[in-house]
Amino acid sequence: MNTAIKMTHEVEQTWTELAAELGETFAAAAAEHDAGNRFVGDNYAALREHGLFRLSIPRELGGGGATYAEVAAIVRELGRHCGATALSYSMHTHPVAVNVFKHLRGDDQATATLRKIADQDLVIAGTGANDWLASSGEMTKVDGGYRVTAHKHFVSGSPGAQVFVTSANYTSEEGTEVLHFAIPFSSDGITRHANWDTLGMRATGSNDVTLDNVFVPDEAVVARRPAGAWHPMWNVILPTAMPLIMSAYVGLADAAVELALKSAGKRPDELAAAVGEMHNQHTLASIVLGDMIQRNDNHGFTPTDDIASDTLVRKTLVAGAAMKTVELAAEIVGGAGFFKGHPMERIQRDIKACHFHPLPYRRQYEFSGRVNLGLDPVK
Repeated sequence: MNTAIKMTHEVEQTWTELAAELGETFAAAAAEHDAGNRFVGDNYAALREHGLFRLSIPRELGGGGATYAEVAAIVRELGRHCGATALSYSMHTHPVAVNVFKHLRGDDQATATLRKIADQDLVIAGTGANDWLASSGEMTKVDGGYRVTAHKHFVSGSPGAQVFVTSANYTSEEGTEVLHFAIPFSSDGITRHANWDTLGMRATGSNDVTLDNVFVPDEAVVARRPAGAWHPMWNVILPTAMPLIMSAYVGLADAAVELALKSAGKRPDELAAAVGEMHNQHTLASIVLGDMIQRNDNHGFTPTDDIASDTLVRKTLVAGAAMKTVELAAEIVGGAGFFKGHPMERIQRDIKACHFHPLPYRRQYEFSGRVNLGLDPVK
């Protein structure tokens, strides 16, 4: 039964219910994945079995035709059960969503990419924002393509992916460009390392990936831009990626609130004020995330510096409110939530990772300040 791609009037509810059903299983194994620093590969297998990796691809291209808001809701629901699964899944869904945006505007390369993902049920992992404007690694031109040598960090979901989306620097007489490309993880010279050992989000498999003289065919290059400079492509990527990524963290906050309310029921009079403050912060996170998703307008937004800035402002606000929600929830749960194996202990560690997604708040302040002053977003 593939309920994930049934198209009915109740499709959103069906998909959300499916995510909740799968999530119950994921939650039961979350502590084990975290303690063992083990990638959520079995969860990925379940998501793939139910068609969730091709869910956002239009039906006419072989996908499930889910709206952007529906996919965000699924990420949030998964986050309520297992933050690592939700975050890794969001790292697949947002490059797919970028291709949906391009497809809807007549980009034949994006259309072909979506068909291939749907037909082969492919899973994507990439570096994206970690490379930001400058990128890393070097490309050399050869017949039919390029040879790439690079060391990439934070490749979330890499153990469960078949396609690697990344970028590297190519220098010619005209200067240095960053070329973005997608290649199979099975390509000769690619190594997925097992070195992801962190405070939180320990089961995302965000290992380093190295490329040693890897061949990238010309047709695999999907974009090119000047190195180190702001480029309009980020005005598409940021409003598409950040609401999905932050949905995972708001899902963590949802779980923390549930744990806190259950605990507070034993001492309602004593904890009412703390619960009220937590409720305020949780409401703020939910409202701002909802606004981010609405501004995407199911891929209908106009890519401008202003919407990129607005997205990053809201990312900072959501991150702050989600982290504060979890902090207050942990206070309400009390000492039990300080013990290894308690869901609250893991949530407290996982939520801290939201700061590192683009842009960390001080860099966001400068970015948005420059946009408001009519300057280029980045020096």
